[in-house]
Amino acid sequence: MDIHVGIDVGGTFTDVAVNVPAANRFIHFKLPSTPGEPDRAIVAGVAQALSENGLNPEDLARLSHGTTVGTNALIQRRCGRVAMVTTEGFRDLIEIGRQIRPRMYDIHLDHPPPLVPRQFRFEVRERRRADGNVHVPLDKAGLAALADQLAEAEVDCVVVCFMNSYAWPEHEEMAVAQLRADLPPHVHVLSSTSVYPEFREYERFSTAVLNGALLTVMNAYLNRFTAGLEEIKVNADPKISQSAGGLMSLAMARRLPIRASLSGPAAGVHGAAYRAAVAGFGDVITLDVGGTSTDVSLMRGGIPGEVYEHQIAGFPLRLPAIDVNAVGAGGGSIAWIDSDELLKVGPISAGADPGPACYALGSDDATVTDANVVLGRLNGEALLDGRMPIVRDLAHQAVDRLATSLGLGLTETALGIVQVSAATVVKAIRAISVERGYDPANFALYAFGGAGPLFAVDVARQLGIAQVIVPPHPGILCAEGLLNCDMVSDFVRSALVPAGDEAPAALNRARDELLSMSEDWFDEEGVPGEQRSSTWSIDMRYRGQNFEIAVDDPGDVYDAAACERLLQAFHAAHELAYGFASPDEPVEFVNLKLKGVARLDKPPLSAWEVVVEGEPHAARRIIFVGSESVETPIYRRDELARGQVIEGPAVVEQLDSTLLVFPGDSGRVDDWGNLVISLAEVVGS
Repeated sequence: MDIHVGIDVGGTFTDVAVNVPAANRFIHFKLPSTPGEPDRAIVAGVAQALSENGLNPEDLARLSHGTTVGTNALIQRRCGRVAMVTTEGFRDLIEIGRQIRPRMYDIHLDHPPPLVPRQFRFEVRERRRADGNVHVPLDKAGLAALADQLAEAEVDCVVVCFMNSYAWPEHEEMAVAQLRADLPPHVHVLSSTSVYPEFREYERFSTAVLNGALLTVMNAYLNRFTAGLEEIKVNADPKISQSAGGLMSLAMARRLPIRASLSGPAAGVHGAAYRAAVAGFGDVITLDVGGTSTDVSLMRGGIPGEVYEHQIAGFPLRLPAIDVNAVGAGGGSIAWIDSDELLKVGPISAGADPGPACYALGSDDATVTDANVVLGRLNGEALLDGRMPIVRDLAHQAVDRLATSLGLGLTETALGIVQVSAATVVKAIRAISVERGYDPANFALYAFGGAGPLFAVDVARQLGIAQVIVPPHPGILCAEGLLNCDMVSDFVRSALVPAGDEAPAALNRARDELLSMSEDWFDEEGVPGEQRSSTWSIDMRYRGQNFEIAVDDPGDVYDAAACERLLQAFHAAHELAYGFASPDEPVEFVNLKLKGVARLDKPPLSAWEVVVEGEPHAARRIIFVGSESVETPIYRRDELARGQVIEGPAVVEQLDSTLLVFPGDSGRVDDWGNLVISLAEVVGS
């Protein structure tokens, strides 16, 4: 009996989703994270979830895992020691960058120091021109001398970054081969083109360096992780979630750890896309609120947006990723008073240890969770079905200390904490919707994460969103989303050819190279032919522009007619993005991209089986708006029946989250177990 497991590690909780397709069983499990060694909570969670449900670990067929190890290592700069070898004259390129301030109006804020200090940045004589001609041959003798210096520096990784190697990688490959032969076996040596071979040297160099910095960290983590799984008799080869959605093998994660830098949020968006599409919702804004942060994303037609350039820990990263906007607002976000004597919430979080004050683990800082306990929105006795005790008095004391400093009442301060954190989330959603020409009122809000359903109605009302959708297990959707992912790998070739007679030949050369690379990957992963598929896109721009627009491409052989169709699609895409098009301006093809997909078996989404309407099992007084509390019925989520309507005010509690239906609003359970909340009135976007 095959068992599939999805695991998502957050700053506060580690979530485990278990699927047994043959028995039509879905098991959801949640436990506190262990931030210092996240693998400990993972292994303990898998072992406990299986043992409590009478499942044999040896039957586990697939284990998919989203991790924040790489992200945290870069933020904290707890990485391996990296050296860089580059073309003579370009030693300082990764420090000079684009000469753009991180924030235009903050003259004091500077870019973070480079991950490679100047004394570990080495130059070697070599130069290939943009047309491929060798201007200066690779100085192999000089490279041999550098190997001695690199060995003395005791670095963990050497990254080779040469000019124009995105199109002409031969010099990089020669240098990598020589350095691997000359350096000790434990030193990783990699080229920039092996990470992501795209033009723009600053972003390419930065991405390669970030990958090199994570090699030792990720490999050490994966060693501990796999050893822990072996101890509990799990034999399945784990898969790792990628920033762009989809999974990758352990071997690829060891080689390209940077691809997993934003894996958790991507898994959540993927899970939301899958469930929303089945339930008939195409245009949604996802709201994923955890203990430390909030991730929001916009989907049109059920397809998440994708970006190719973003930042991590202040460094540019040029790799495909699900378009997610993250802010420091979550259940564990700490409320504090700024120097202007105004209430602020986050971005600092209490995390899992010591956590909010009400966890009774030693913290006395007031958090969003404590505020919700004071307001009665959260159970004041225990969370996680009683496994995590809550001390209500500690929450009251923490919020009351803040209230005294502000000169406000207890409930007024608690409501202020919730409203300030909700305003942070609203601002994040505006950035991906209003600022890009989309009216949030035309979307539904898909709320998940442990704290998402608590934030959702406040956020939706401010944005003019009339419907909020909460999946059956919102706190574990990121882990659940991993059960429905395919294996994916992205490939790119820069073409840089003007639209015209020369374009088809150049594009076909790039196409042939991408097909060869993707077939090698499919073969390496052992993917059967019937499970292989690909999607194509091409980056285009008007000549002289500095940024490109991605246009979907069928991936057929290019001829004059195909190029003309792409031109028309580009003009239409440019007008949609910028409000105008210039059909008479010359256009350039820039990058050709292929996404290889290895389709995996996925369990079908089960219909909600409860048919007898559940009754409230308790009631408590809750403050929704203003200072007056309202006697509110409490429902159990697993007792709600398909088609059942709940009129607000109401609270719905479950293992992984708590859901609010405000007075005047109503919620209805659909066929798939989603609770769809209709708001009586909205403020407007």
